[in-house]
Amino acid sequence: MQRFTQMTGVAAPLPMINVDTDMIIPKQHLKTIKRTGLGKVLFEEMRFTPDGREIPEFVLNRPAYRKASALVSGENFGCGSSREHAPWALMDFGIRCVIAPSFADIFYNNCFKNGILPITLPKETVALLMKDAENGANATFTVDLDAQTITRPDGQAIRFEIDAFRKHCLMNGLDDIALTMQKAPDIESYETKRRVDQPWLAPAR
Repeated sequence: MQRFTQMTGVAAPLPMINVDTDMIIPKQHLKTIKRTGLGKVLFEEMRFTPDGREIPEFVLNRPAYRKASALVSGENFGCGSSREHAPWALMDFGIRCVIAPSFADIFYNNCFKNGILPITLPKETVALLMKDAENGANATFTVDLDAQTITRPDGQAIRFEIDAFRKHCLMNGLDDIALTMQKAPDIESYETKRRVDQPWLAPAR
């Protein structure tokens, strides 16, 4: 998993509540098990017409936000079905951080397992950042996970809270598999001992 320590970039404003996972990545794209290539269909039904033409008004189609690395949105972001393809699509597009007043639990957890930092802040604070984001390429945010701050374009630093274990995993690029592999010597030691103490449990050769 790609680690997250600090990012500086443009944040795209998406002032919508209840952005669900079907909006983020429509169901017809869930057949793949690859984590790459989904950025082109991120928010597909809002970004493109049925015949594939861009909808100019959608935020990620505007020149200032085509390379956005953060997203500022409304309450209950990531609600709906528990599809891990949603953070895959955001990550593949280049979105490394989503800021909102609240998130759906499963989406929130999936973000940390896929290198995306979801930040929860009070609605009033999100409204300030939304206004900043509306200034397009003229306004960039710096998100520092170690310091737990978002630095606004005017230089003001806003602190956010995050679970210490999730912070550690994200800063070190540790998903569930990587966390397990850190215990590889202990696992191998256990397996070796088990083969001696309980040989009847060893798989047939």
